[in-house]
Amino acid sequence: MSVFDEKAATWDDDPTKLERARVVAEAVRAAVPLTPTTRLLEYGAGTAQLSQELSGDVGPITAADPSEGMREVVAAKVTDGRLPEGTRVWDLDLAGGEVPQERFDLVASVLTLHHIHELEPVLRAFATLLEDGGHLCVVDLVAEDGSFHGEDFAGHHGFDTDDLTRQLSEAGFADVDVRHVHDLEKKGRSYPLFLATATREPASEARGDGEEPAS
Repeated sequence: MSVFDEKAATWDDDPTKLERARVVAEAVRAAVPLTPTTRLLEYGAGTAQLSQELSGDVGPITAADPSEGMREVVAAKVTDGRLPEGTRVWDLDLAGGEVPQERFDLVASVLTLHHIHELEPVLRAFATLLEDGGHLCVVDLVAEDGSFHGEDFAGHHGFDTDDLTRQLSEAGFADVDVRHVHDLEKKGRSYPLFLATATREPASEARGDGEEPAS
């Protein structure tokens, strides 16, 4: 059982997490177009707090997380109506598994990327999962000194936003914009969070003007 499985049942009891989801949802609404037909994939969804906040603004929702405990909480939310009927719950790990064939209009992820050791395959998978012109919204930690998780943490101690912008561009995204979205308080310290938004480039544009695909 993972640490996230153990924490899943009480994850939503923390009001700071609920407030963060509300603030992030407000920022997403302001940053990208949302319609009743927008197909949303929340990756690393946890208990799908962001999807809950956006459920009145989008269409079909898919909440994906590798933690069985988190998925069980999301499934319960669908059953009791906190998430819309038809919301799908996926066991999905893009760092090591196959990319689903389905396509979405919006992929959103909150405080997930810093847990992923090899980021490039996941960013490319996000691009693959999006329709041309679809949007990515990622919220995560600005580069910090390692105190957020501690020295034994094996992931990223936040991100240099210029470097992440470059990685997103290389993965097939355009119009990358990074802005401050929230401050996360932990153990008496404040850690800034950024919202990175980007648009999935059409495949023809990603190859270059007038360039034909290889046969």
